[in-house]
Amino acid sequence: MKQKPNDEQDKQTEFISGRHPVLAALESERPVNKIFLQKGIQPSFAAKIEKLAKQRKIIISRVPKTKLDELTKQQNHQGVLLTLAAYQYADLNEILQQTTQHQQDPFLLILDNIEDPHNLGSIMRTADAAGVTGIIIPQRRAVQLTATVAKTSTGAIEHVPVARVSNLVQTVKQLKKENFWIFGTDMAGQDYRQWNAQGPVALIIGNEGKGISPLLKAQCDQLLTIPMIGHVQSLNASVAAGLLIYQGFTSRGN
Repeated sequence: MKQKPNDEQDKQTEFISGRHPVLAALESERPVNKIFLQKGIQPSFAAKIEKLAKQRKIIISRVPKTKLDELTKQQNHQGVLLTLAAYQYADLNEILQQTTQHQQDPFLLILDNIEDPHNLGSIMRTADAAGVTGIIIPQRRAVQLTATVAKTSTGAIEHVPVARVSNLVQTVKQLKKENFWIFGTDMAGQDYRQWNAQGPVALIIGNEGKGISPLLKAQCDQLLTIPMIGHVQSLNASVAAGLLIYQGFTSRGN
């Protein structure tokens, strides 16, 4: 399912810090280069790391807290950090083939130029919890899979495949040919609480400030809106995505 990275940024080494993200990475099949573990860290947690490292034959380097502070640029590393190759991307066709093999109706997320890595990480976390089949992001003008995304996702990045495509509009047209229903968000749309997400569906989440691009919105079979009665008539992209994902999850009989 994995594709090789195709630009220089993807070839850079990534750092993952924080206990949940590190454990998720070690329990996955993703290649890990090295583990940095803080001296004097809680013995029970150190034992978990040592067991996984031994199973996968990964070197552990015991370092003082100051070293981890330096490597993470003073982020909350929780006493552990590992280095690994940058995240690779899934192939969309293989994602769809897997759902066919498991006789499941695919539920895809299409993220239209999401720019904040924290939003992407949070969306991935919700997507994993709700059993989303996969996520599609554009190659340009959008956040990619980074260490910040990985940490915010608290390990979900290891379980939710992400396909990166050159043109979202063309990808949506391809999905429509494969009998997908395409849903997007718009203030003038139908109340999202009435959304029935049965069958093969793809949900488009728009950019944090601009929403869904006009060309992509024109490809939607139906637009959805989240009713609001407060003074602030907009929601954070990851919050809006969470509401919509769980409506889809519920309407599919889960």
